[in-house]
Amino acid sequence: MKKILILLPMVWLLAACQSEKNAETTETPEERIPVELRQVKTQTVADPVYLSGLVSNEKEARLSFKTGGVIQRIYVDEGDRVAAGQLLATLDLTEIGAQVSQSRQGVDKARRDWERAKNLYADSVATKEQVQNASTAYEVAKENQRIADFNQKFSEIRAPHAGRIVRKLMNEGELAGPGTPLFFMDGQGDAAWVLRAGVPDRDWARIAEGDKAEIVFDAWPDETFTGVVSNKAIAADPKSGSFEIEIKVQPKGKTLASGLFAKAKLTPNALGQVKCVPIEALQEGNGKDAFVFITKDNQTVQKQAIRIAFINKDCVAVSEGLENVNEVITSGSPFLTERSLIKVIPTHTDAQ
Repeated sequence: MKKILILLPMVWLLAACQSEKNAETTETPEERIPVELRQVKTQTVADPVYLSGLVSNEKEARLSFKTGGVIQRIYVDEGDRVAAGQLLATLDLTEIGAQVSQSRQGVDKARRDWERAKNLYADSVATKEQVQNASTAYEVAKENQRIADFNQKFSEIRAPHAGRIVRKLMNEGELAGPGTPLFFMDGQGDAAWVLRAGVPDRDWARIAEGDKAEIVFDAWPDETFTGVVSNKAIAADPKSGSFEIEIKVQPKGKTLASGLFAKAKLTPNALGQVKCVPIEALQEGNGKDAFVFITKDNQTVQKQAIRIAFINKDCVAVSEGLENVNEVITSGSPFLTERSLIKVIPTHTDAQ
């Protein structure tokens, strides 16, 4: 009897502990976290390419003298608009004019030598070889005259097309070297504005002429301009290793200028099928790695690791991890753990 009395409090204690434990694990509707499910969609989209660069005029030109010399006259200033063929600058022609005169006199002498050699050959005084040498010297003298005339012609700078002088890099009296730029000018009228930017080889391979682009300028951050890929380089820049892409910009009535900085989002025409989930389903992303919550019984949840391909607007394109998954948890997912119990509620789309 005494043993029974001793055991009874122990039984009551065990029963109380068990009852407490059952109370802790008993599921009540209030303890379940409400969540929404969204279907995993397969969409045909393209991985966008993001790039940035400077805008320039399609007909921009760096104008220089073909030969070196002292700049005698400059006829335009920065900001001036010029017509095609307009004279912009000339060199002092003292030296070049002397070279032209010298070449012409050389032609006259070579012609006289050749004619005399022919006459002497007719009289059997000169050899045939001497006649041939005189003929060759005459032809060489004529070519030298052509070179001198050509250099004289390009001892002045004329506008290759209508446009505007953006920069004047030298002044009258300075010594200009052959090919040293004197003016920087751009086109006008129907001359297009282009955005030039470098891309890595992986993106270069996906871009094709005709691909559309969305462009944002720092000068107009709240406006989006459109463009189209007009050219892509066939060789990499040896310094940077990137490939230059040229995008023709639609100015939308804005006055553009060379050197404006712009960012572009390119949408390649090469499309592919990817699985898309809403961006609110993502949890704890780390670069391309993230995870989502899924449920198989609408009662419990589990983490599903995924690999992000790219994000395009509200679509998160997933390359790995959703092969056998049809739905992911969106609303309520930030409050979940792998031990959470859930209550699925209709989505806003379903409610409507």
